[in-house]
Amino acid sequence: MKTAFENIRPDANSSFRLLRNPRLSELFYWHFHPEYELVYIQGTDGTRHVGDHISPYTGSDLVLIGSNIPHLNFDYGVKSAYEKVVLHIQPSFQKEVFQAFPELSGIYQLFESAQYGIAFHGETRDLIGQRLMQFHLLSPFEQFLEVLSLLQLLAESEEASLLHSTPFINRSSKKAQARLRQIFIFIDEHYQQKIPLETVANMCSLTKAAFCRYFKQATGNTFIGFLNQYRISQAKRHLMMGASISETCFSCGFESLSYFTRTFKKITQETPSDFQQRHERPSL
Repeated sequence: MKTAFENIRPDANSSFRLLRNPRLSELFYWHFHPEYELVYIQGTDGTRHVGDHISPYTGSDLVLIGSNIPHLNFDYGVKSAYEKVVLHIQPSFQKEVFQAFPELSGIYQLFESAQYGIAFHGETRDLIGQRLMQFHLLSPFEQFLEVLSLLQLLAESEEASLLHSTPFINRSSKKAQARLRQIFIFIDEHYQQKIPLETVANMCSLTKAAFCRYFKQATGNTFIGFLNQYRISQAKRHLMMGASISETCFSCGFESLSYFTRTFKKITQETPSDFQQRHERPSL
């Protein structure tokens, strides 16, 4: 899991950063940053993976992602043509702008809710998405006003779903990022195989006991628990792509179907077959 800290610089003469059609479909870019992110993608089907949440989207998607929530690029694995816009907003705006003015209290609350991750649908998604597609044509002053207008519409919208039941907390500190990034990259490259705890501990020049203490403190989870969560997130992706339960089990590093099923149910509160049925694509 290549969880990278992304350093985002605002566009010249602007408090925001706009990315138009960043083509990352071939890149597994699992990352986080302090900036709030509003992402819109249209013209394709794909998977949204935000924090611990993973679910499919169809046709288009509009999601507001809170500060420092790890997420995967929404176009990962997409093969068809699509349009994509990503707007980054500095975290200082929440307290220095949105909280400072009572007229913007709705937007302030929207940013509080963004720590859950918010997916928008219906007319809200379509309207905001089309305006984001035209955002680059505006002057810096017009962009500032447009951002306030878009965020107010999102704050008032009832066409929204929270992606987590509680605010997502990223426990990774800057001091731990380099070491954690090394571990995450190793997991991403080897999760399909058996990963001995001793191997990962040696990577960090720690004993197994010291590594377990370090990893628990840095992530809030045990290494085995974290590895299983990552493998299950990959298993969900395999199942949604039509792989069988048996294929998914062994391709994601599990050594037995029974252990895979128990772990899947413990993490997701449903069996692999139940998950597969819920996300089964209708036959044409």
